[in-house]
Amino acid sequence: MSDGNTVLPWLVIRQDGNGNRYRVGRYATRTEAQEVADRLETQGQEQLYVVERTAATGHAG
Repeated sequence: MSDGNTVLPWLVIRQDGNGNRYRVGRYATRTEAQEVADRLETQGQEQLYVVERTAATGHAG
């Protein structure tokens, strides 16, 4: 599914009531990640969903 060159710097993280954090997915844009987080929150879950950018590991060129 990935060609190895795809950059997916945006993460959706689920945090439960005990502070445990789990990566839900990686996305190319902040907008895409935020849409996923918003959709998950509207499903009535008791968890918090946040969007974070990963640390840079290099640059695309």
